[in-house]
Amino acid sequence: MTSKLLRFNGTVERDPAIEVWLKEHTGELGAIAQHWFQVMRECGDEVRELLHDGCPVACLGDTPFGYVNVFRAHVNVGFFQGAALPDPARLLEGTGKFMRHVKLRPGAAANDAALRGLIERAYWDMKERVENE
Repeated sequence: MTSKLLRFNGTVERDPAIEVWLKEHTGELGAIAQHWFQVMRECGDEVRELLHDGCPVACLGDTPFGYVNVFRAHVNVGFFQGAALPDPARLLEGTGKFMRHVKLRPGAAANDAALRGLIERAYWDMKERVENE
């Protein structure tokens, strides 16, 4: 039986490459990315991380549940199984089969409580998927 979940080799408790990435992304956009990645790190004791495709990824063990990435004018807070997440605040964007993201812009009001809820739900959803696989 093959796994249906995406898995990454090389996840660690704290990846030094992510610390470098966070220090390289300064200003308002960097602060936004750093804040929300820290929220992902705090989801549970099993959170591991790695730098993948040039951005910080938070994993449950070796299975990714979220990421942050900085663009010219916004930050994406993304979810690997975002299409399956309940989103009553309608924050999620994207049309892919699995992934969704939330765009955050400096100076624009963000629904912090709803985004924190999405991150926590993404973690617990992945935990359930891993345990039932």
